[in-house]
Amino acid sequence: MPNDIQPLIIWAIVWLIVWFIVAKLTVHSAVKSARSTSVKQARNVILWDVNEKLAPALPGFPYDFKDMVFIGKWIDYLVFDGLASGHLRKIVLLEIKSWQSLLNRNESMIKNTVWQWLVSYEVFRVHV
Repeated sequence: MPNDIQPLIIWAIVWLIVWFIVAKLTVHSAVKSARSTSVKQARNVILWDVNEKLAPALPGFPYDFKDMVFIGKWIDYLVFDGLASGHLRKIVLLEIKSWQSLLNRNESMIKNTVWQWLVSYEVFRVHV
C-alpha cells in the first residue's frame, strides 16, 4: 500500500510546484503590467501639466499672456482679452486640450452654462 501512494504524493508535489511557478509568473506579469500602466499615466499627467503651462507661449496663440489668469481646475485660464493694453474686448473661459481629447462632464456643463448666458458678476463684501 505505501508503494501505491508514493507516485500519487510525488505527482501532487510536482503539481503544487508547477502551480506555484505558474501563479508566481502570473502575479509577476500582472504587477509588471500595472507598474507600466501607472508609469505611463503619471508621464501623461506630467506632460499634460507642462502643455497647459506652455501653450500660451506657442506661436499663433491668440491671447496675450499678460491678459491670462491660470485657474487649472475645470477651466485652464480666465482670459481678459486686451486688459493689459487698456482695452478690454472680451472675457474668455479657456480650456486647453491636446490632440483629440474631449471635455469632461464638468467642463461641458461650464461651456453650456456660458453659452446660455447664465453668467453673472457679483461682489461679496466682508464686514469685519
